[in-house]
Amino acid sequence: MATLLYRLGRTAFRKRHLVVSIWLIALVGLGAAALAFRGPTASDFNIPGTESQEALELLQEQFPEASGAGGTIVIAAPEGEQLTTPEGQAAVLQVVGEANQIPGVIAALDPFQTGSVSPDGRFALVNVQFAEPNDEVSDESRQAYEAVGGPARDAGFQVAHGGEVMSTEPHVGSQEAIGVAIALVVLIITFGSLVAAGMTMLNALIGVGAGMAGLFALSSVINLTSTAPVLALMLGLAVGIDYSLFITSRHRQHLLEGLEPEEAAARAVATAGSAVVFAGATVVIALAGLSVVGIPFLTVMGLAAAGTVSVAVLVAITLQPALLGYAGRRVLPRGKRAVDPADAPTAHENQESFGFRWARLMVKLRIPVIVLGVAGLGALAIPAADMRISLPDASTAPLGSSERTAYDLTSEGFGAGFNGRLIMVVSGDSAEATTAAAGQITGTVQALDGVLMVAPPQPSRDGQTAILAVIPATGPTEAETEELVERIRVEIAELGLAPDDDGPAAIALTGVTAVGIDVSDKLADAMPVYLLLVVGLSILLLMLVFRSILVPVKAALGFLLTVGAAFGITVAVFQWGWLADLVGLDTPGPLVSFLPILLIGILFGLAMDYEVFLVSRMREDFVHGDTATQATINGMGHGARVVTAAALIMISVFGGFMLVDDPVIKSMGFALAIGVLIDAFVVRMTIVPAVMSLLGRAAWWLPRFLSRIMPNVDIEGEQLRARLAAQRDAELVGSGAKQS
Repeated sequence: MATLLYRLGRTAFRKRHLVVSIWLIALVGLGAAALAFRGPTASDFNIPGTESQEALELLQEQFPEASGAGGTIVIAAPEGEQLTTPEGQAAVLQVVGEANQIPGVIAALDPFQTGSVSPDGRFALVNVQFAEPNDEVSDESRQAYEAVGGPARDAGFQVAHGGEVMSTEPHVGSQEAIGVAIALVVLIITFGSLVAAGMTMLNALIGVGAGMAGLFALSSVINLTSTAPVLALMLGLAVGIDYSLFITSRHRQHLLEGLEPEEAAARAVATAGSAVVFAGATVVIALAGLSVVGIPFLTVMGLAAAGTVSVAVLVAITLQPALLGYAGRRVLPRGKRAVDPADAPTAHENQESFGFRWARLMVKLRIPVIVLGVAGLGALAIPAADMRISLPDASTAPLGSSERTAYDLTSEGFGAGFNGRLIMVVSGDSAEATTAAAGQITGTVQALDGVLMVAPPQPSRDGQTAILAVIPATGPTEAETEELVERIRVEIAELGLAPDDDGPAAIALTGVTAVGIDVSDKLADAMPVYLLLVVGLSILLLMLVFRSILVPVKAALGFLLTVGAAFGITVAVFQWGWLADLVGLDTPGPLVSFLPILLIGILFGLAMDYEVFLVSRMREDFVHGDTATQATINGMGHGARVVTAAALIMISVFGGFMLVDDPVIKSMGFALAIGVLIDAFVVRMTIVPAVMSLLGRAAWWLPRFLSRIMPNVDIEGEQLRARLAAQRDAELVGSGAKQS
């Protein structure tokens, strides 16, 4: 591996004009394709094959007029007044008339006719039905919907717009640029050179630009969820900067050791580039492994992010050495550029940096460090035992937003359950069977605790399908509503009306809460398979890289500490509300259903990144003759500064996404940022050197039969050094022969 990458780095350095041109042409071409073929993103998180999804599909088939996006406009009279007055009725009818004029709207219903007026007469709900699904509603129609109610507001009434149609693609804008700006500052401080920092950032931006453009170019043929591009951008930026940082740092080290720029770049790609390739491979395995879960939107999210990470790796090992060719010795701080390469080894005497001092301290205090580290992270993981997950709804939207206002007004006027109605879909062999089943289930469900009401059945044209709306007493993400869903399904099964029963009629339950439960159950069932696949493949990959049994196992156990603590802190902040104001969270609530499995996959890949970058240097020095303890100290000493910078960059990039108003993106950014913080500074830079020094030579033990059958990927460059040394000796012999 190192020899192959050495040749690649040298070629990219020499052919830098060609390499840069190829990447720029690719960037422009992919950008043009993205503009030409970009399709809409989806906002749904449904799972084929679940009861709730099958019910939704039946609704679309039997009630096509109701299969489009829905909206709810809430009108509220001032405190102490009612909408039943002539002025109030006129305001409501004005809103209904405006809504009916929106392009793409089938009907906006008069709340006085549908009975959607609160008992005190102060609130009314105008239900708006669009012809197209939410993902196909035009921007003009959406803007017109949000503009409805101007005259009513002028008359002193409150108007808020909610419903499915308000679920739009998360806006990624200037807030995230703050994280990139912080990352650039970290690079400048780390390198002490604007050229090195700017070149590294440029390299990463070209990579993420190409990756994102390619993703959007495919969006017309794949069903992208609205969060998939955000996740791809988040990871592409973070790993793109980090991978370029590692190669540039090793290149600068070789320059200071006296190598010429071309040789320095080639060796940097050979050694640090090998670590980048294998680190990137672990991230890609973790992300692509999401496809085994069998959930389409999660598969797309994982593959989209894996694609951007793959592009980041390719850019780092090809474009980065080409850019280094343009920079020359300007990647060094100004005071070190003029040092004669012949004097470099003495001019760059290894001073005892903080990394070396920290490593010696961890080795000296290894037992207390391990005990305190494990106990501390275990304590941080305690809140994770109380984790609740669900699909997002407007209850956690930012205060002041129209959808949040509509949610709060609906809860105040009608009860929180009106924001998440449950739908029972009754289907039978005949209209008589459907009617009988509907009557049977209505009385049963109405008698359950936590049910406000069951609306009369609405039959389809042929009468063989009917829908019944169930209004819970609690909101869609509350634990009581989840328990109600389970009780209703138990009652349906006891009546012999479950979808799996072979009776004349069957009932399927759907709605926001039911879909969320089905998603969570599917994820819970897939989690063991996913963990076995991802962790198993990554351990095998790390065994190949480090030629060790204990190092990969230690890396996986360290990851469990990281993910447990990250889950615990995320639950404490986003679910319990501890320090929620610091992250701009208005209302705590359950975590989004797919966050746990997504966080596990991403954090595992990133954790292995730092494991590879730190331990590969330890392996390199151990192979080249250092004792196990000294190799651990050297690996930490040389890697601490760059890993610190890399972690700060990732935390900055992920932290920038915490500034997005969307609570799903905010929670993803927070969980990833806190996970990287814990893994880099507590696990990899504190517990790992302590454990490695405790294991000693045993850390590098590999059974002989495995050593014989496993290929030697030479990530530490031992074979490359031997080949270069032999080549240099041959050149010296040849030069001596010519002189004689």
